[in-house]
Amino acid sequence: MPPPRPSLPALGAFLAIAKHRSFRRAGLELGVSASALSHALKGLETQLGVRLLNRTNRSVTLTAAGEDFFASLDGPFLAIGQAVEALNRHRGAPAGRVRLNVLEHASALLLAPVLPVFLARYPDIAIDVRVANRLLDVVDAGADAGIRYGDTVPEDMVAQRLSADIRWVVVGAPAYLERFGVPAHPHDLLAHRGLRVRLGDDRIYHWEFERHGEAIAVDVPGALTLDSTGLAVALAQAGAGLAYLPEPCVTPLVRAGALRCVLGDWSASGAAFHLYYSGRRQLPTGLRLLIALIREMRPLGF
Repeated sequence: MPPPRPSLPALGAFLAIAKHRSFRRAGLELGVSASALSHALKGLETQLGVRLLNRTNRSVTLTAAGEDFFASLDGPFLAIGQAVEALNRHRGAPAGRVRLNVLEHASALLLAPVLPVFLARYPDIAIDVRVANRLLDVVDAGADAGIRYGDTVPEDMVAQRLSADIRWVVVGAPAYLERFGVPAHPHDLLAHRGLRVRLGDDRIYHWEFERHGEAIAVDVPGALTLDSTGLAVALAQAGAGLAYLPEPCVTPLVRAGALRCVLGDWSASGAAFHLYYSGRRQLPTGLRLLIALIREMRPLGF
């Protein structure tokens, strides 16, 4: 009698573990615990009579048999996923789940205005958003897609533009500017207190300026280094220093007089927001509809 065939969930668990080389990250993708995946993998190996993974406290690697098994299963499972996704075209209403990894700026400026409308229009589609300013591999993180500035999107990803270019400005509280003066040139910032920006790769960002073809990058000094826009805005309002931020993040506060823009004639335009995803994956219906709605509503122009 032939041995029983492994179940599709067990095979899917193996594929996720093999892809991520991590029980924790595979569990995040599948929505189950790492211990449950470990139990499923042990059961699969026992059923097949072959060791598929080498596991230590620090790493997960595939055995030779595991490599061959993964190569054989990856394509068919991708095809199954595409076939299931294609069924959405025949549903009365789209359904499913979309997992996104997005920058803080994109979450506030793009998704916050659009998601209430999206959920009202497509109530059977669930959106799972992880906000992270660090540069993450969206596939490794178990996401369907990411949203970042276009100049930071990995070259091996498919990218779709979602906004116009973003203008960056320097802002400060009126009380701060009265105390320390208004900079007239980017180099004047060297005598000011800046709220320094930590990038997703841990580098400290040098504020960028341009005017009449001249480009300047300034390593603005300051005692505070941040990777949170919300905190930077709050600290700038409190007079802790000057902040360098996307203009849409501060426009309401500038209009209200809580913040003032300085060096406006030196303001630089940065890259637009892009949504990106692996070309090996079928574009989920929910993600396609979300892209269309963002382009329809155009919260940042296009």
